[in-house]
Amino acid sequence: MTPTTTGPVAVPPDDVVAAARPVTVAVVGSTGSIGTQALDVVAEDPGRFDVVAIGAQRSVELLVAQALEFRPRVVAIGDATLAADLAARLPAGIEVVAGADGLAAVATEADVVVNGVVGFAGLTVTLAALESGRRLALANKESIIAGAPVVARVRRTPGAEILPVDSEHCAVHQCLRSGRRQDVSRLLLTASGGPFRGRKADELAQVGVEEALAHPTWSMGPKITVDSSTLMNKGLEVIEAHELFDVPYDAIDVVVHPQSIVHSMVEFVDGAVVAQLSLPDMRLPIGYALAYPGRLGTAFGAIDWAELSVLEFEPPDRSTFPCLDLAYRAGRTGDLAPAWLNAANEVAVQAFLDGRMTWSGIAGVVAATLDRYDAPPSAERTVDDVLDADATARRHAGAVVAGWSGS
Repeated sequence: MTPTTTGPVAVPPDDVVAAARPVTVAVVGSTGSIGTQALDVVAEDPGRFDVVAIGAQRSVELLVAQALEFRPRVVAIGDATLAADLAARLPAGIEVVAGADGLAAVATEADVVVNGVVGFAGLTVTLAALESGRRLALANKESIIAGAPVVARVRRTPGAEILPVDSEHCAVHQCLRSGRRQDVSRLLLTASGGPFRGRKADELAQVGVEEALAHPTWSMGPKITVDSSTLMNKGLEVIEAHELFDVPYDAIDVVVHPQSIVHSMVEFVDGAVVAQLSLPDMRLPIGYALAYPGRLGTAFGAIDWAELSVLEFEPPDRSTFPCLDLAYRAGRTGDLAPAWLNAANEVAVQAFLDGRMTWSGIAGVVAATLDRYDAPPSAERTVDDVLDADATARRHAGAVVAGWSGS
């Protein structure tokens, strides 16, 4: 992927677009928040896109409903024990594939692959899409963070490109189209501040799951919503921005913007700042990735400028939300340290969601796990190295959680 251009990207006339064949789309994680919204985008523009493959881990009921509506050629189910039930409920002519390999196979079926899988499990989908030279509409930030050493290599496959679906990175991608890469001074990633913005550490010691999941502006899955509450989501996005756009960590800043209207900004060397603004609606970045280099005809997230009156910005509270600096620490360490960060965070967040530890313990688990990271750096990492790092970090994090629960 080329993150910047020296001029505007040429968009073919509407009549040429209409005459072209539909863009084929595969949606992996189709039953989740990103996946269902991706299918909403497709449904809004009939004839422009053709859903040829969908896949999810376990949600048979919704997979069947999606298959009946969009009539893909292939449906994948990650839990192989559910494959027979799924196949029995689908019309003839739709192939069912199962297991992690089945989900990865879906990522080779289309012009554009939407990776909406949650967590580290999305790595195989990311690698399969890029290795097969596809455009990857990436909502699974964990794969490019934890798998950075191997993802960087497969991105060089002819035809492979990444279009970020995170609203912040999609915003950066759009802003970078306005100037030259060598003129970029810094990236400014905006954060809503989550449900606990303005509260201090002592006020958050005993907050519950329901409170952490009450995001003020975005509707997301539980894991990413908890990450937003700790600012780990923003820390992961800092690492992702570094990997996507090859910008050093010292040139990536985070600013809290509670309205979630400015999705991110790029500052250029002459002091000019280019921002992307819209109402919070994930269908806009999803549609951007599907239609690039063109645009959708549906105005998701359009702003009523007569109603918009206030845009606020403030620095993040790093002492109350230490996960942000833990992510910077792992990113600057590089190599497999981001994989350790991601694995430890997934373990800690699940423990919190399961009621096995408090919200404030999440950062402690991640920090204690990172303290154990001592892998010598290597320029020749393999997928097995990444998988081993993930597994090792999860063991360490699990031990910390067990010790915390027993304390």
